[in-house]
Amino acid sequence: MATYDVIWVPKQGAARAANRDELAALLARDDGFVWVDVPEPDDDDRAMLADAFGLHPRVIDDCYERNHVARLHYYPGYVYLALHRPLPGAAGHVHYLEIDQIVGKHYLITTHGPRNPAVELAAMTTETREIAARLLAGRLTPEGPIALAYAVTSALTNAEERIVNTVAGEIGQLEQRVMAQADDDHPQQFLDELFTARHALLTVQTMATQSAEVFARVGRLMVDAPKADGRRIADLRDQYLRLERITRAQMEFLHGVTDFYRARTDTRMTIAAERLAVIAAVTLPVTAISSVMGMNVIVNADTHWGLLAVLLVVMIALSTWLLRWAHRQGWW
Repeated sequence: MATYDVIWVPKQGAARAANRDELAALLARDDGFVWVDVPEPDDDDRAMLADAFGLHPRVIDDCYERNHVARLHYYPGYVYLALHRPLPGAAGHVHYLEIDQIVGKHYLITTHGPRNPAVELAAMTTETREIAARLLAGRLTPEGPIALAYAVTSALTNAEERIVNTVAGEIGQLEQRVMAQADDDHPQQFLDELFTARHALLTVQTMATQSAEVFARVGRLMVDAPKADGRRIADLRDQYLRLERITRAQMEFLHGVTDFYRARTDTRMTIAAERLAVIAAVTLPVTAISSVMGMNVIVNADTHWGLLAVLLVVMIALSTWLLRWAHRQGWW
């Protein structure tokens, strides 16, 4: 059974949800455009993409396969985009939620997935459901498919920015704990928290950088697009560039917090190592003397008490001298 939803967006009047059997007739009209959203593509959807829209087989395959980077295919009459949105998961893992957009002259197609079983379908379709609700309520009146794709993509960048804002709040709390030395006794656990936050920021930065490059190329390829659409494409690239800069700046702040914490932890370890070295230096001569002379001085039947006393005095004096020398060196 087909799983796509159809919305007809006329040039004049309000948008409305359409029946799936209306798709062919709506595509033949020139007084508006069609938006088809496919939450989880199945075999019926593949037939719809091929028959109703005549898409290239490679484009259809890309809608069903996982794209690990942002991608762009340009064909006469339409453009294919593969974009991503991060979703924080369990144990610091960040899911890549993929949304593919096919933008034609009289239609916009959005597909989602493939979906990780750990991710709910509703989490993948958050942005398109919100845009559809605004569209059907009359709060959004796009002039054409590019304008609608602009709204969908802007929702993606807003979601990514909210994630950066959330992680920034967590980093602020981590920084307070570093300054208060609240986690000095649990360095491994605290470093895990620091690097988990870094991983989330790195994921957003990677998505933003790749998407900005995609829209830079879209702008170069669609030079004949109306000026309004050209401005929208340029603005989407600017949104991703801004997101990338904000994320990079937050990562630099996190690096500073991490470096400060690691430097303090490393200093403590160095001081501990120096003190252990002092202990070893003080005890080494005593150990050497006792090892060499012990069996010859302390004997069960004939202990050399005088020589033993001399050796003890020598060992105490030597240890005292080594302690004073180490103190003058500033080792303790």
